[in-house]
Amino acid sequence: MTEQATRLSDYLAGKPYLNYVYSYPHKTSYRDFETPRSLRDYWADEDKRSLFLYLHIPFCEMRCGYCNLFTTTNPEQDLVTDYLAALERQVQVTAEFLQHDFHFEQLAFGGGTPSYLLPEQLQSCFDLLEQHLQVKQLPASVEVSPATADHERLAVLKAAGVERISMGVESFDAADLKALGRPQTPALVDSALHAIKDSGIPRLNIDLIYGSANQSLQSWLYSVDQALAWSPEEIFIYPLYIRPLTGLGRKARQETEDQRLTAYFAARERLLDAGYEQSSMRMFTRSDAPAQTGRYRCQEEGMIGLGAGARSYTRSLHYSGHYAVTKPQIRQIIQDYINTPSANFAQAHYGIEIGSEDQRRRYVLLGLLQVSGIAFDEYQQQFQRKLLEDIPQLTLLVDQGLAVIREHDIRLTEKGIAYSDLIGSWLFTNTIRDRMQAWEWQ
Repeated sequence: MTEQATRLSDYLAGKPYLNYVYSYPHKTSYRDFETPRSLRDYWADEDKRSLFLYLHIPFCEMRCGYCNLFTTTNPEQDLVTDYLAALERQVQVTAEFLQHDFHFEQLAFGGGTPSYLLPEQLQSCFDLLEQHLQVKQLPASVEVSPATADHERLAVLKAAGVERISMGVESFDAADLKALGRPQTPALVDSALHAIKDSGIPRLNIDLIYGSANQSLQSWLYSVDQALAWSPEEIFIYPLYIRPLTGLGRKARQETEDQRLTAYFAARERLLDAGYEQSSMRMFTRSDAPAQTGRYRCQEEGMIGLGAGARSYTRSLHYSGHYAVTKPQIRQIIQDYINTPSANFAQAHYGIEIGSEDQRRRYVLLGLLQVSGIAFDEYQQQFQRKLLEDIPQLTLLVDQGLAVIREHDIRLTEKGIAYSDLIGSWLFTNTIRDRMQAWEWQ
């Protein structure tokens, strides 16, 4: 384990923020397949009784300075109409290759900003999912922006059974918002949050970002307190990452002391004192919040992603459309998606095949970065292997005070959870790490 020990020591000698780790393998490890993969063949042997359904809407009213998501701004309505028509064709083909032997547990609309769509366009998305995939009143989460969370759109979402709204407020401080390149005003945020509360949708999440230029600990905790004043069921706190080709990434950056770790611990203390429970480095849930309905474990079960920019997962194949950050490239990919022949939606042209080692590594990474950790018996039941014999490098985390091994499980310590992104990056296999490093941003 010499290589792993050296890499961990090197990582710990630097900053705890390497990459935003939320999935594995990362999308920058995807490549074009020399031969398209038949999705009917790959899904044929999957357990499709508990799938996650994701719909990607790659449109926003403005691109924020830190954003590297697959989205474009202020599209012409003709482009939106053509996109939704292509989306319906993809949904039809998806129903065919799944062979009607499937069940979805949960639904999410992401982007971009799904609520950028007009109310009637949002309704059409739910209609086509019901018509072709028999998805109706499914527990759903939808991302909204302060500018688009109005009563008309929220009424459509409520009627469709949406039970969770997630809004990227990011900050309640005007100087922070300017540094992040966010377009909203406090009055707009206030109006949107009132509309969400009035909608009757039972679960609200507020996203906040720490680490922007010139953000003080006082201004950060002001935002945390303002979020708490709305008593949302969830609050997600994200460290700021400045990525290539984003608005902030293009600007010359002045070196300042990195206060993100201090900000994280200060917010964590404030949220725990307010009665929130921590699930991961980012997620805090109000202790009396109603439980979400629908059962889905992303370590074990598959996901169907629909739309340009959406990813899909089987056990051995992760696939999507192409990914880019710059506006011309994104626009071209969206146009290519619109022009895709229906038959091509039954094939994967871009992605990565996942061998047994990376399947196990995915399970470990997604489980370990949760406060609940990994149960040894569940890992053995899943893979017929003992976890610490299979991935002995995990014991190095214990040596560094980042994890504890108990009789039945392994969990990250308080420090380990704070260093989740570092630990996640450290757990990448060399194959995936090499593919990510070879990625060319565009």
